[in-house]
Amino acid sequence: MRCTMQTANSEKLWKSYYNSKDSSIKEKIIENYIPLIKHIVNRLNINLPPYLEYEDLISFGVFGLLQAIERYDANKGVQFETYAYSRIKGSIIDELRKIDFVPQGVRKKAKLLQNAFAELEQLLGRSVSDEDICNHLNITMEELYQLYSEVSTFYNVLAFDDLIGYESGQASNQPEVQAEKQELKKILGNAINKLQQQERLVITLYYYEGLNFKEIAKVLDVSQGRVSQLHTKAILRLRGHLSRKKAIL
Repeated sequence: MRCTMQTANSEKLWKSYYNSKDSSIKEKIIENYIPLIKHIVNRLNINLPPYLEYEDLISFGVFGLLQAIERYDANKGVQFETYAYSRIKGSIIDELRKIDFVPQGVRKKAKLLQNAFAELEQLLGRSVSDEDICNHLNITMEELYQLYSEVSTFYNVLAFDDLIGYESGQASNQPEVQAEKQELKKILGNAINKLQQQERLVITLYYYEGLNFKEIAKVLDVSQGRVSQLHTKAILRLRGHLSRKKAIL
């Protein structure tokens, strides 16, 4: 489950800071929400490149928390934790994008697989299997699983909005863009319902219930690596499906 930091104590701290803007209270708020930042970092489930350390991701998250503290508007009726969660995760992902931690070669392989899922499912009119993908790309099953493993890092840091192609910080407030986004979310929901059972469970538990891969592995009684593979395959199907739908919107 999502790490719950909205205790009575943290709520009191936030209200005190909101009214006083006391820097010492702000420091206590930051300390209170460090476990939430760690929870979000652990959920990302990525293999860090040599030049990045776990603490670097924590610092990216702290930056997002600071943004949340300064920009949060209690009058909008959204709990601070909910707002902070989004800001923290967005800050971490934005910083990872800035340093381009996913090699271009991996991005190309991800696109190759995504296109393969899109083309085959449109051609065959059904959910395609690993065997279908292997035949389409003329590769062995071992090579396909290696591809899944390589592109998993790219897909494991996706926020929900990224699934429909809206990069963090790039979404427009224009009515027509928001309308398209809402339409794509409906299409995404329908596409999720059509996923294979285990893939659908992984997507639901990860994006909607807030479980990390380790927790999902326990629920499904499979290895963490298997969860990562199911997540990657589900995202490939969803993005392939959405790429076709967006082309006609």
